[in-house]
Amino acid sequence: MSVPLPRRLAAEAVGTALLMATVAGSGVMAERLAGGQQAVALLANALATGAGLFAWIVTFGPLSGAHFNPVVTWLGPGRHEMAPAERAGYVLMQVLGALAGILLVHLMYGLPALQVSTTVRTGPGAWLSELVATFALLSVLHGARRAGHGLALTAGAVALVIVAGYWATASTSFANPAVTLARAWTDTYTGIRPTDVLPFVMAQAAGAWLARLFWREGTR
Repeated sequence: MSVPLPRRLAAEAVGTALLMATVAGSGVMAERLAGGQQAVALLANALATGAGLFAWIVTFGPLSGAHFNPVVTWLGPGRHEMAPAERAGYVLMQVLGALAGILLVHLMYGLPALQVSTTVRTGPGAWLSELVATFALLSVLHGARRAGHGLALTAGAVALVIVAGYWATASTSFANPAVTLARAWTDTYTGIRPTDVLPFVMAQAAGAWLARLFWREGTR
């Protein structure tokens, strides 16, 4: 890529932080305003996440490719264009950015800065959901690349598959190890217990690998 690596790393950190702030912040606001109506809260959270995801992809895509997600960096269609050290740097910035996004939400809403989630998200249904959600996300990226879609169209497809996943899966479609890890440190609407993180990440990795295998002809 023609953009210097430090700028790409900064874009991944800032973009992931803004994405995480959108996910968690809209969750806090949705829960506060929904009056206990879980369907309304989920709808608001899903739509805000999709809108933010589209915006941040088209904004930071020209700089870093707007991965914002370790499985996209390591198993996505553009993985061969980056050296392993570059990909490792991307993942580090994604994790740090996601954690910064959670902290930002806590500060914006006047919540305790340091929290640990108590929200239980576990079980075979949730793990299968994460596998399916991540397979769907990576398939969108592989398919878009194979079809030669531009940045805006790809961003729209990614945003839509995540919004759909909020409603179609039992896990509400995390599909992102960095976001999953960060959500363990907020005891708000979008949280997940730290003990539930590893199975989610393993399921996400499995879904990404399956997508890579399925689309192998289109990613050579």
